[in-house]
Amino acid sequence: MKVLIITYYWPPAGGSGVQRWLKFAKYLREFDIEPVIYTVDNANYAIEDEKLQEEIPKGIEVIRKDIFEPNKLISFLGNKKKKTSAGFLKPNPGLLGKIAQYVRANYFIPDARKFWIKPSVKYLKNYLKQHPVDLIITTGPPHSLHLIGLQLKQKLGVKWISDFRDPWTEIDYFHHLPLTKRSLNKHRDFETEVLKKSDSVIVVGNEMKRSFQKQSNKVEVITNGYDDEVSSITNQLDNSFSITHIGMMNADRNPKVFWEAIEELCVENEELKSDLRIRLIGEVSDEVKKNASQLGDIVELVKYVPHEEVKKYQCSTQVLLLCINNVPSAKGIITGKIFEYLQAKRPILAIGPEEGDAADILKKTQSGKIFGFSNKHDLKDHIAKLYKEYKKGELTVNSSNITQYHRRELTAQLANVIRKTVEEH
Repeated sequence: MKVLIITYYWPPAGGSGVQRWLKFAKYLREFDIEPVIYTVDNANYAIEDEKLQEEIPKGIEVIRKDIFEPNKLISFLGNKKKKTSAGFLKPNPGLLGKIAQYVRANYFIPDARKFWIKPSVKYLKNYLKQHPVDLIITTGPPHSLHLIGLQLKQKLGVKWISDFRDPWTEIDYFHHLPLTKRSLNKHRDFETEVLKKSDSVIVVGNEMKRSFQKQSNKVEVITNGYDDEVSSITNQLDNSFSITHIGMMNADRNPKVFWEAIEELCVENEELKSDLRIRLIGEVSDEVKKNASQLGDIVELVKYVPHEEVKKYQCSTQVLLLCINNVPSAKGIITGKIFEYLQAKRPILAIGPEEGDAADILKKTQSGKIFGFSNKHDLKDHIAKLYKEYKKGELTVNSSNITQYHRRELTAQLANVIRKTVEEH
């Protein structure tokens, strides 16, 4: 069986967006499914990680086609010096930045990669006639890629799965976009059409499934996960009482209650303050930097590091900090990083909804605790408890049921969805 996977994020892209389908492609052959990758050539990736090129399965066919990205042309209206992802909008962008955001939100629907749709459909229509596949898969964001799948299905009648790594109109930053009513309706119309016309829809969590089931009865959950054996990663623990967050931390993800709790604990306990080290690895917003600076040299900011190096940080830290975006759709947010946190087998301290997809995972795996966005009292008590265990040399976690999130197990689920979709008439 052969499947065509249409993805924007592929090595040398870095960050979490590339991991899902790079790992699926790694294991699909074990289930007698041959993946063919269709991706961009001259992409404007916010993060690049050349090391990930080494993880592309040998012999796999990768088709790369140029993409026109208007972000390059309108960058003079925003931040010229720095590439940013869609979810990293500046809270106070200034007049020119506001104009850029308005243009991006209302003239590039569903997103700034919309200009890849027409040439991709034209190319893939001819390609698929000469090189038939059993099914195509589109993965978003960017959700413009789903419109490629939609048009190929309409023109060729090919089976099609749409995979949503994040929601569309309920994605964390969507409510920040300066959308006109007409633009908002256009997004919703596209989303509805994709959900209804996909032969199957894959999402990463149960909250998204419940939302999408209002428009489709063919929604399956396949979470993100971790790769390699849990026991294969060992590292000496930090000497300090280290708390580490890995990944992007924008204004919505800024754990204000955490900073407040830490400040109070440092005032109340000089010994804890002396032992404490907080490490933020990845891009952080100005608001986060402001909060962090108030704690002085307790906080270390580390820019993006290669994925392999990230694993070492995860396994050596005393506590892993997980932050969920404080947005209306927070209950359905499952950051891809949570699964690698599970692999590291260090206690997870999470800030987010105390009921929701992330909370369910932490509870089912017994890997940590989550505290609400305003639950400072319980959060302080828990950090103090973790510190006491650290001082005794007893800071461990007895997590369980983790192997269900291994990429091979998840690929087995994907293979079942692929076969079921192909076999359905």
